[in-house]
Amino acid sequence: MKSRKDNVLMSILTGAGLYLLESARERLADQAADLRSRARSRYDDVREKAKDVYDTASDRVGRASDVLRGEDRSGLSSAAALLIGVGIGVGVGLLFAPASGEEVRSQLSDKVHEFGGKVKDRFSREGEAETGTYGV
Repeated sequence: MKSRKDNVLMSILTGAGLYLLESARERLADQAADLRSRARSRYDDVREKAKDVYDTASDRVGRASDVLRGEDRSGLSSAAALLIGVGIGVGVGLLFAPASGEEVRSQLSDKVHEFGGKVKDRFSREGEAETGTYGV
């Protein structure tokens, strides 16, 4: 037979163990709820980002399609802006070039004539390939 002291000690230890288990269970439940909330938030963030990327890509494809079909002329303004930018870049390059002005003009003239020759060759080759008849 157990003594009264042993029963009291077992009762105290059992109560303390149950109290610790209950508080651990509550903390774990709170942590699990917090993890679920963070996971849901991350899922929503990823979903929103994916939606934004899809919308942007869809808009770009639509605009490109319009430009290719000739329904949107903003592509031409982009090309004009590019050419203006290249012109400004060449001008600034000429101003800060380490070579003398005469050398730079000579090199630039050679490059322009070379490029013009390539363009003429390309267009003359394309014109020769077209015969005006189908299948020939």
